Amino acid sequence: MELAEKKVEITRMDDSEIDKIRKLESVLLQFPQVKLETTHVLHAGIYSRTIKIPKGTLFTGALIKIPTVLIIQGHCKVYMGESSKDYIGYNVIPASANRKGGAYAYEDTWATVLCATNASSVEEAEKELTDEFLSLMSNNNLAENHYITIGEHK
Repeated sequence: MELAEKKVEITRMDDSEIDKIRKLESVLLQFPQVKLETTHVLHAGIYSRTIKIPKGTLFTGALIKIPTVLIIQGHCKVYMGESSKDYIGYNVIPASANRKGGAYAYEDTWATVLCATNASSVEEAEKELTDEFLSLMSNNNLAENHYITIGEHK
């Protein structure tokens, strides 16, 4: 059995790439916002947050400041500044720190971000993940949040 080649699929972005996503974000904020459902799991030193992105939704995410694993289930196009990629089906994606993306969901799509954490609360974990934690949809008045915190640590 051969080992898969090591490759980070979503790489670190430079300032000009992040600025392109910020410009898209400023345009999208002029339109009515979609209610997103977020499920948070804090367990065993791992924080995961899963959002359901309804079909036909174009959105941007927060600037992620740490490396994560991103799992996408569904069909969407992910924009990362200069590049974009279609994801269909179930995808487990290594993703670098310092990135801010956008996505368009061609069908209902679920995106899960997983990261190592020392946090003991979802709020602490969000602050480890991004400095833009206040702008996360889970902290918006349109948010529908579900929390699973077991309390076991690594």
